[in-house]
Amino acid sequence: MRDSQDALLNAVSAAVLAVTRHLSPREVLQVIVRSARELLDARYAALGVPDDDGSFAEFVADGITPEQWAAIGPTPRQHGLLGAMLREATPVRLGDVRRDPRFDGWPKAHPILKDFLGVPIQDGDQVLGIIFLANKACGPFTADDQDVLTLFAAHAAIALTNARLYERGRELTVIEERQRMARELHDAVTQKLFSLRLTAQAAKSLVATDPERAARELDTVQRVAGEALAELREVIVELRPAELDSHGLVETLRKNVGLLDRLHSATVSFEGRFDGDLPAETEVAVLRVAQEAQHNALRHSGCSSLRVRLWREHADLVLEVVDDGDGFDGEPTRGLGLASMRDRAAGVGGRLDVISRPGAGTTVRMVVPT
Repeated sequence: MRDSQDALLNAVSAAVLAVTRHLSPREVLQVIVRSARELLDARYAALGVPDDDGSFAEFVADGITPEQWAAIGPTPRQHGLLGAMLREATPVRLGDVRRDPRFDGWPKAHPILKDFLGVPIQDGDQVLGIIFLANKACGPFTADDQDVLTLFAAHAAIALTNARLYERGRELTVIEERQRMARELHDAVTQKLFSLRLTAQAAKSLVATDPERAARELDTVQRVAGEALAELREVIVELRPAELDSHGLVETLRKNVGLLDRLHSATVSFEGRFDGDLPAETEVAVLRVAQEAQHNALRHSGCSSLRVRLWREHADLVLEVVDDGDGFDGEPTRGLGLASMRDRAAGVGGRLDVISRPGAGTTVRMVVPT
């Protein structure tokens, strides 16, 4: 019994250390699921974190090879036994999971499971996820195993909550840094353009009276324009969100929407799915249009609900940002946001439509050929 308690403390310690090392929530999930599998000597372990769309926002496994994982296919949806555990929030211990009537929808490439133990990870009444183990080395799982995993899940809830809080803080820091970069970019570009304008005017006035000096002024115009172009290219590279490379467009939009939902009184939701690869410039354009449209709606429309949708329609990628705010007649006059969004859409071969009526909200719709 003493050895079991020591193993439990070591496993919990590993999860806590993952948070103190400032790992991402997904890395914390990996530490938790690996620790649970080792703790109870199981062949397989997995942990799923639900989203709001009938699937899992995160799903990690341990004991499965990359080749097996690739063959299994997409992240599972909340059906069958997994869905039941999320709804009922109670532990499940089975001698043979395949005989349970809820055992359905498992991919053909999935490893064969027999004895099974699953418990919810909860923060109060909220189910943060489910953790389950299968195929114990000296199975089946016992009531003591269930108690140990339940205790471990309670500590996992703390670790996962802390990791999410850290991630939210990091996201806020990133936003602040991007705002700072935007201000610096604005200042730098303004100075360069002002210098270019004055130098070009000087060259124009000297063409007739002093051609040699006019030529020197034009050389300056060329040099300053080159410097401005180099600065813009450097900033553009820096402003490509790293999340697009690590998570892809759909998950980046989902995380962005989730952050706005936490920061604003309006309800901000996301519904999206897109299978296939997109050019990098298309991903950036879609993300930036979504962000600009959300910013405009939350800042100006007075909306209580904002919905972002992304889907494939025939050969096109479609983005919609819909609010229930004040709406407007004709073209909005505030700022250059709409012009910027249309430029971004056109730059990747797409189009942008804005549909709005006073009192009936606004829909921003971007369509891009794929």
